[in-house]
Amino acid sequence: MAHRGRLSPDAPRVGDDGRVKIVGVAIPGGTPVFSRTLAHGADPHRVAWELGFRIQRPLSVVGRGDELALTVLVTPHQRSVAVLPPQRIRSMDPGLRLDRGVTPVRRQRIAAYAIVVSSAGLLATEFSDRTAVPGLWGLPGGGIDPDEVPAQAVQREVFEETGQDIELVCLLDLQTDHWIGRAPSGAIEDFHAVRIIYAALCPEPSEPVVHDAGGTTASTRWVEAAHWADLPWATGVRTLLERHLPRLLG
Repeated sequence: MAHRGRLSPDAPRVGDDGRVKIVGVAIPGGTPVFSRTLAHGADPHRVAWELGFRIQRPLSVVGRGDELALTVLVTPHQRSVAVLPPQRIRSMDPGLRLDRGVTPVRRQRIAAYAIVVSSAGLLATEFSDRTAVPGLWGLPGGGIDPDEVPAQAVQREVFEETGQDIELVCLLDLQTDHWIGRAPSGAIEDFHAVRIIYAALCPEPSEPVVHDAGGTTASTRWVEAAHWADLPWATGVRTLLERHLPRLLG
């Protein structure tokens, strides 16, 4: 199940640090050149840059639930590095006011999503009015349960949201987002989304159906490959599709 803005009341709570470890290697299977736990609100690409490296691509992920280690391929960027000031936290709710004495609840949610292609096109899901971006479109996927590995989670979520059985091809990307928003319970949350992105195939596409009705997915559809850009995608999703979809469709 995808989440945006208004957040799940059962999302995992964390303190200053999460439980996702980012491990950088210069060659696949090589000795790590760095290993860092991803702090709440931190972006892995920025963390790697401040350590002197540029992330090329994710290689593997091990662990279950929110206890994960992500290995990424890196190269030295050989540029002067200064520790940057903290990233600005954006608000998903323009009318949200933080009254004096109100401290947002920290939540770090680790989720897995897939860019799914088939002979029918690209699989897309529409955000419902339970999110801050109703009517926009995104990728199928959602939160990782405590007993799941990310690959299991994304296959389960894709079926729940679209009714499609998929085959994972590879790890594709790692994306994070950080905002302050209001949960359906009314709680104000300082929310850190950590998204593991896979490439996937659907060998036998069928008419998509949302099994998990009443959640954050309003509808689902196959989008013709030639017209995928015409859909009103959420900003982060469009960025992922522009980066990866041409190669996956080619």
